[in-house]
Amino acid sequence: FKDDDNTYYMYYGGWSHCNIVKLNDDFTGLVPFDDGEIYKEVTPKGYVEGPFMFKKNGKYYFMWSEGGWGGPDYCVAYAIADSPLGPFNRIGKILEQDPTIATSAGHHSVMHVPNSEDYYIVYHRRPAGDNARDHRVTCIEKMTFDDKGFINPVKITLEGVEAREIK
Repeated sequence: FKDDDNTYYMYYGGWSHCNIVKLNDDFTGLVPFDDGEIYKEVTPKGYVEGPFMFKKNGKYYFMWSEGGWGGPDYCVAYAIADSPLGPFNRIGKILEQDPTIATSAGHHSVMHVPNSEDYYIVYHRRPAGDNARDHRVTCIEKMTFDDKGFINPVKITLEGVEAREIK
């Protein structure tokens, strides 16, 4: 994640632990935080894996997958903070399975069309009726926000989104 001040952060971790580090300008090393620490734990409640960060209107949106990645409870949840370091207090789930379409919806990323309010969530899921442990398909849906800046629940579809050139 690149912040507005050109500081690069890396969020990483699994098995219910997430850390953050600051990267140097060419990504070959780590930069200590102001307190001298190199690594900071930023694990929110429910976190399992797949951290993702973006910034919108001065707020930091931290997202992750929770639940069992092969099961029906796998989903995407999020928190909003005033700092890239948190604290990240879980707000709720925004992407969950729809057993008529797919299960195991999670492990995502977000795309923002520059100079617009258009956001898309890209994630993987398992098609309904497919129980193969490692079979996943990649999908994309529109992601929207309410008037207070909270992410609206994302409805998974069979259609996805229309093709669009992003310049």
